[in-house]
Amino acid sequence: MSATTAPTGPRWRAPLVWRVLQGLARILTGLLARLEVTGDVPAGLRHGPLILAVNHIGTFDPIALSAATRKIGVRPRIMATGGLFRAPIVGTAMKASGHIRVNRTRVSADEALASAAVDDAVAALAEGSVVAGYPEGRITLDPGLWPERGRSGMARLALITGATVVPVAQWGSHEVIPYADILPNLARAVWRDIRVRPTVKVHFGTPVDLSGLDPAVRGDVQRATDRIIAALHSELAPLRKDEPERPAYADPTRPSETRRSFNPDSRTPTVLDVRGDDLPGAGQPQQRP
Repeated sequence: MSATTAPTGPRWRAPLVWRVLQGLARILTGLLARLEVTGDVPAGLRHGPLILAVNHIGTFDPIALSAATRKIGVRPRIMATGGLFRAPIVGTAMKASGHIRVNRTRVSADEALASAAVDDAVAALAEGSVVAGYPEGRITLDPGLWPERGRSGMARLALITGATVVPVAQWGSHEVIPYADILPNLARAVWRDIRVRPTVKVHFGTPVDLSGLDPAVRGDVQRATDRIIAALHSELAPLRKDEPERPAYADPTRPSETRRSFNPDSRTPTVLDVRGDDLPGAGQPQQRP
């Protein structure tokens, strides 16, 4: 694994629009939920280079993450689907904030290939940024809302750059906004949130040990992916100790499946078809020679 070097050029500074949006996220989260933030990131890496690997349980996750990182004084550049960047207002704000676009699918030949996201993330880390993303590649559909088997793009990014990976566990954000049919149910959900104010917990965990792994060694990217997802399981468990099997809150709009369920106790490396991965170049089924 290559060592992370200090930025050679000017260190990235969060634009004013992103700092304002983080403040608004903090206010919005306070109106709709009770935010509890625990843990922290290594003091020497608060301003990067650092990777935040976050579990993905609901559409409110990015807002909760923005509020939590503001609370601890971190300004991450979030890797987000290209669909958000195409939205007229949201897309403009995402670009102005310095976030990183990931085109899972292209709607025109003018859009960059998904591989550009890796290059942009590598460049962001080289500038001393904190880069945040969701290694699962989608909102989990696991019946228990546990982290699913990961896409390997974030692990590959970590091994290529040598950046430290901090697992960030979230719980409770799945109660704030429904998984699907958001607009028809939004008013009802917001009214419920204001009355109930569900607790949203965000925990910054212990850095993931990726020592002994090399992106050039066959199978090591997948091993790094599994270590990151296993770390998310470990950090998430204390946040939901009263809901170890299934969440107490059931969202009727959320489908479920077990195809990508992850068993952190398994000693068998996971194998995942990564076609359509939101970070390209993800490892195909690999083994050490």
